[in-house]
Amino acid sequence: MTKVAEAIRAANVNGRAALIIYLPAGFPDMATSRACLEAAAEAGADLLEVGFPYSDPLMDGPTIQAASQVALDHGYTPVDDFAMCTELTAAVDVPVLLMTYVNLAWHFGGTDRFGEFARAAFGAGMAGAILPDLPAEEGEAWCRVAADAGLATVFLAAPTSSDERLAAVAERSSGWIYATSTMGVTGERPSLSGMAEPLVRRLRACSDKPVAVGIGVTSGAHARELSSFADGVIVGSAAVRAAESGGPAGVKELVAELAEGCRR
Repeated sequence: MTKVAEAIRAANVNGRAALIIYLPAGFPDMATSRACLEAAAEAGADLLEVGFPYSDPLMDGPTIQAASQVALDHGYTPVDDFAMCTELTAAVDVPVLLMTYVNLAWHFGGTDRFGEFARAAFGAGMAGAILPDLPAEEGEAWCRVAADAGLATVFLAAPTSSDERLAAVAERSSGWIYATSTMGVTGERPSLSGMAEPLVRRLRACSDKPVAVGIGVTSGAHARELSSFADGVIVGSAAVRAAESGGPAGVKELVAELAEGCRR
C-alpha cells in the first residue's frame, strides 16, 4: 500500500473520512500559497493536493482558473512550484500530491517524457500525482515512471464512466480512486449531486482501493454527507475562496469545519 493510501486508511480506522485539500501553487503569491497549505495541514487535512497552474485547464472551474492565472501572471514556473513544495513537504507531516495536466508533465525538462517530472516531484518530497486529463487506459507510460520514482497515481472516475473504464481506473490507481460527484468542472455548489453515492458503490464492486469524492464539496455539511459512504472527501474551490478572502487564517477556519464534518 502506498503512503497516500495508508493515510486515507488510517483516517478510516479512526472513524472518519480522510480530508484532502487542494490549493494552487503561487496564489496569491508563492509564500502565501505555502502558508495556506501548511495551515490546512495544521487544521486537520490528512492529505494535500498542490495544483501546478496550467494555461488550459480542462477540469478547473472559474475559481481555480482565476487563481491559477494569478500565479501564471506572476511568472511562476513548475520549477518554482517544485521549490515551494520542497519547503512544504519538509514542514508538514501529511502526504502531498501534485495535480496538473499531461502537457506540462510531458514537456517538463528534456526528452525523458514524464520521467524528469516524476523524479522532480519525488525529489521535492511529494508522494503522488493526479493528471486529470490522462485516461487510465492510456496511463501505462506515466504509471511506470511514477512507480519507478516512488509516486502514487490517482485516476478519475465519472458518473458516466462505463464498467470497463471503472475497472481500468481501479487497476491503475495506486493512491486512491478520485470519484467525481458530478459532471463538469470544479466549483462550489449549494448541494451535492446524487450521482456520487452510486458511483462509489460501482467502484467498490470492482476494487477495494480507497475512494475519495470531489467536485462541489463546499461545507462541513457536505463533508458529513460524503463521509457516510466515501473513504475521502476532496475540497478545492472552497479552499481557494477561503485563501483569497482570508489567507492562511481563512483556510484554517474552513478546514477545521470540514475536518469536523468528516468525522463519521
